[in-house]
Amino acid sequence: MTRWGILATGHIASRFAEDLRLVPDAELVAVGSRAAESAQRFADTYGAKRAYGSWVELAADPEIDAIYVATPHSAHYEAAMTCLTAGRAVLLEKPFTLDLATSTELVDTARASGVFLMEAMWMRLNPMILRVVELIADGAIGTVTGVRADFGVAGPFPPEHRMRNAALGGGALLDLGIYPISLAHLLLGVPQHIRSWAQLGPEGTDENTGMLFGYDTGALATLSCGMVGLSGQTASITGTIGRIDLPEPFFRPGSVTVHRAGAEPETIVADGAGNGYQYEAIEVQRCLAAGLTESPVVPHSTTLEVMALLDTVREQIGVRYV
Repeated sequence: MTRWGILATGHIASRFAEDLRLVPDAELVAVGSRAAESAQRFADTYGAKRAYGSWVELAADPEIDAIYVATPHSAHYEAAMTCLTAGRAVLLEKPFTLDLATSTELVDTARASGVFLMEAMWMRLNPMILRVVELIADGAIGTVTGVRADFGVAGPFPPEHRMRNAALGGGALLDLGIYPISLAHLLLGVPQHIRSWAQLGPEGTDENTGMLFGYDTGALATLSCGMVGLSGQTASITGTIGRIDLPEPFFRPGSVTVHRAGAEPETIVADGAGNGYQYEAIEVQRCLAAGLTESPVVPHSTTLEVMALLDTVREQIGVRYV
C-alpha cells in the first residue's frame, strides 16, 4: 500500500484525489494547506485521515510515502523542497518551477538525498499518448517530419487572476504552452532552432504565443498557446508515409486516428475511466516499489530539457516572472 499526501486543495488537487480512488494499493492519508480550514474541508470530502494547516507538518508525517504537490507554479519550488528535505517522495505538478535554475536545484536535491521526484506531466503517461509513441516506433507513419499542436483557452481573465499575474508565473506559456512543447519534445527531442513571438498583456505576461522549433533532421514543430480565444486544442503528427491526428484535448485524447498511405484511416479509442491523473500515481507507485528515485518514463532529464525550452521561449518573447 502506498500512503499518499496531497499538498494544496485547489481544482487539480481535487481531480487527483478523485482519480487516486482508481489506483490499486493507494491510500490518501493526509492533506496539507496553508489554511487549516481548507485542509480539513478537503480531507472530509476525499476521506483523508488527517489535515494539516502547514506544508511542514504534512511533510513531517511519518505515515506518508509520497506527496502530490498541486500548488500554483510560483510555490512549486518551496513546496517540493519542503517535502524532499523531509525525505518524502514527490510528484510535482507541471511546470516543475518557474525556470530551469530552480528546477535543477530540486533535481540535485532529490538525487543527493536519494528521494524520488517526478514531474506530474500527465500527458506523458496517458495510455493514448504512449500508444502514439509505440505506433511511431513501429514505423506506422515513417519518419516524423512535423508536429503541430495548439492549446488556447477563451478567457478573459480578470486582472487579479493568476493567469495574468507575473509573480505567479502567469500567462499562457507555463500553463498551456508546456503541453505543445512537451509533445514536440516527446516525438522529436530538443530542437536546434527556436523562434517565438507573443502578444503580451498589461501585466507583462503572454496572452498569445507562437513557437517554431526546427531540427537538423529537417523536421518542424509548429506550436501555439493562448488565452485570448478557444482553439481547437488538437495536434497532428506528420510522417514520411502517414499521419496521426489527436483530437481535442490532444494531451488527453479520447481517441487517435492513424492515416497510412493507401489505407483507410484507423481510429483507436481510449478507455474513458477517470480524469487521467491516475496514471501518474500508478507510475510513482511502480517506481517506489522497484526502488527507483526517478521515473524512466518521465525522467529528470526530460523535465529539465523542457524547462530549458520554456526559458528560451520566455526570453525571446520578453516575459519576466518577478
